[in-house]
Amino acid sequence: MKKIYSFIILFLLFQVVQANVIHRIIINGVINPVATEYITKSIERAESEDAEMLIIQMDTPGGLMESMHQIMKAIQSSKVPIAVYVAPSGSRAGSAGVFITYAAHIAAMAPATNIGSAHPVFGGGTPGGMQPDSSNQETLMEKVTNDAVAKIKAVAVKRGRNAEWAEKAIRESANITETEALKLHVIDYVVPTVDSLLAVVDGKEIELDNGSKKVLQTRNKTVITYEMSWRQRLLDTITNPNIAYILMMLGIYGLMFELYNPGSILPGVVGGICLLLGLYALQTLPVNYTGLLLIVFAIILFLLEIKIPSYGLLTIGGVVSLTLGSIMLFDSPLPFLQVSWQVILTVVLLSVLFFVFAIGMAIRIHRTKPKTGIEGMIGEIGEVYKPLNPAGTVKVHGEYWKATSDRPLKKGQKVKVVRVDEKSLRIHVEAVD
Repeated sequence: MKKIYSFIILFLLFQVVQANVIHRIIINGVINPVATEYITKSIERAESEDAEMLIIQMDTPGGLMESMHQIMKAIQSSKVPIAVYVAPSGSRAGSAGVFITYAAHIAAMAPATNIGSAHPVFGGGTPGGMQPDSSNQETLMEKVTNDAVAKIKAVAVKRGRNAEWAEKAIRESANITETEALKLHVIDYVVPTVDSLLAVVDGKEIELDNGSKKVLQTRNKTVITYEMSWRQRLLDTITNPNIAYILMMLGIYGLMFELYNPGSILPGVVGGICLLLGLYALQTLPVNYTGLLLIVFAIILFLLEIKIPSYGLLTIGGVVSLTLGSIMLFDSPLPFLQVSWQVILTVVLLSVLFFVFAIGMAIRIHRTKPKTGIEGMIGEIGEVYKPLNPAGTVKVHGEYWKATSDRPLKKGQKVKVVRVDEKSLRIHVEAVD
């Protein structure tokens, strides 16, 4: 019984300790649906475990607006205080990172970091991949910009931060260092480490968006870092535009190889998996459907070259279409939402080599004599079973065939098959000297 009581006491003490810990997560990259899931689930875990505070350590160039909106909502509805810490030195909170920093209850930056450049950009175009005309595009951009300004100013007022600079960061893509951000009341603290952050916020009263208030007790508290799960790391990797593009192309070529070589199995299985992963990734990225159609058209041209040799014209058209489609595939001016030139050139070059090899194989197969059926007997050696004068019987590879020859041949004489007649199933032979 004493052991049971001891176990219960230890369990309760462990729960008390857990309730006083600080949770930390690390965002290092683009703000996308995977980052959204990582942050929202981390907030839910911090709430369920009654953590003292959740620190989002962040280094991001920006990301997708929809993902950013969902993260802001999760932070604003959180039941535990959220601190965004732009770190380590050399990190940045760009574009979507500005909004997330403003939404946090506590905003801090490490030395030698920067924040800004929050002007919204289009991604994905309009339905069908078609772009609106210039006048409509300007109107649409103005609406998106005004909406972004209104959103961040509302958050700035709520958190007591500089709303004027926030608007400047959106309309003019303003960018400032951590010291300037502190002077302008864009952030609350500049601290070199997480421990320093915990020391300066200790005793600070935080008002949550539900109206409740909490006095932070963070000094000398244990910090538990929760990394992305293996699933989230995998999805975060494949949603990189370069990886998504490579997976899609590998999937297409794998399935094509399986179709032209039935029974290979492995290329089909690998190709199917790669294509499905690539298509999943495309759902999370700003895809331009014109670029996607150009890639499909390029594949069609390459396939036609195999079937209808055009002396390279279809291949040249395929190369041009594939290159243009690859450049246009992701509709965003942001470098981290585009396929790099190195990847595009590598894929185009490998595609050309792949189809040149396939075309060469097709031509060789077309020129090679058949290896099966009666046509496959041409060139084979046999012997006369019944004398030919000019017709008789010949034994080839243990099989007996009706045969003819241009001159009489004796039984047992070696002969070579020179022609076949598929209709009569006869072969024509000549003597082997």
